[in-house]
Amino acid sequence: MTDLHVVDAGADEADEVVDVIHAAFGARPYLDPPSSALHETRAAVAATLAEHGGLLARVGGRPAGALLFQPNGTELWLRRVGVDPRLQHRGVASSLVGCAEEVAAERGYDTVSLTARVELPATQQFWLRRGYLEASRSGPKIVYSKAIPVELDVPTADDTRDLGARLGAVLAAGDVVLLTGELGAGKTTLTQGVGQGLQVRGPVTSPTFVIARLHPSLVDGPPLVHVDAYRLGSADELDDLDLEMSLDDAVTVVEWGEGRAESLSVDRLDVVIRRHRGGDHDDSDGRHVKVTPVGPRWLGSSLGTSLRTALG
Repeated sequence: MTDLHVVDAGADEADEVVDVIHAAFGARPYLDPPSSALHETRAAVAATLAEHGGLLARVGGRPAGALLFQPNGTELWLRRVGVDPRLQHRGVASSLVGCAEEVAAERGYDTVSLTARVELPATQQFWLRRGYLEASRSGPKIVYSKAIPVELDVPTADDTRDLGARLGAVLAAGDVVLLTGELGAGKTTLTQGVGQGLQVRGPVTSPTFVIARLHPSLVDGPPLVHVDAYRLGSADELDDLDLEMSLDDAVTVVEWGEGRAESLSVDRLDVVIRRHRGGDHDDSDGRHVKVTPVGPRWLGSSLGTSLRTALG
């Protein structure tokens, strides 16, 4: 079993981080223009680590992989991501990136971004497999980005509704939201908040018996299409609702959408609501909400910042 550990790197780990950077980038094929990574000095890396931090992976106590953090607004950039070629194929790169995404979430960033080279197709495939999308391309450099899931504890039903309102305020025509959660988790309550944020005609109630309900805007904005897919057996039955007719012009919220409605749009928000469990509590128990942005629509957005603001 690989003895792999990823730790926060500070200035004291600069020597190990520089060694990894030089080993990793030195093993790459010739690039034109060449990478500046081979000219990284201990002093420069120590300064970056002291100011912004980074990560260091060790295998059996040996430095195996590293990366540097570079904040830019609501984005956390990853720099000098590399693995010592002598210690590759041990999950080092995936572990580093997974930990970096956790750091981004903990620090409140909305997006993780990095630059890769067009001459390195294996590197490009690695980032694509990790869920990163091409955000831009300039010459030999490609920017890959990934919107970070937002996780929040929601103490009360009013807080759930407020969170939905904040979400509704950032949604636009064409957006799709899939809600997942057990009975009574708060899916309809959250949708009520979305309706408030969009300023549509209410009341927003569970559409169980009609499957889909349209709420027109009161302010010349997009309408809300509220769908309950609980009684639908498959995505084919969802197709029979002809939602495609309104997708581009409305905000579509689908309760029980997981496994049924992903095909509606490559750009969507997957929202999972779970009750806190702690013994014999009533329905007033708080909830945990996880919002996962999917697709290029959410790259570079301030979604996480907006939702966290909803709860102060």
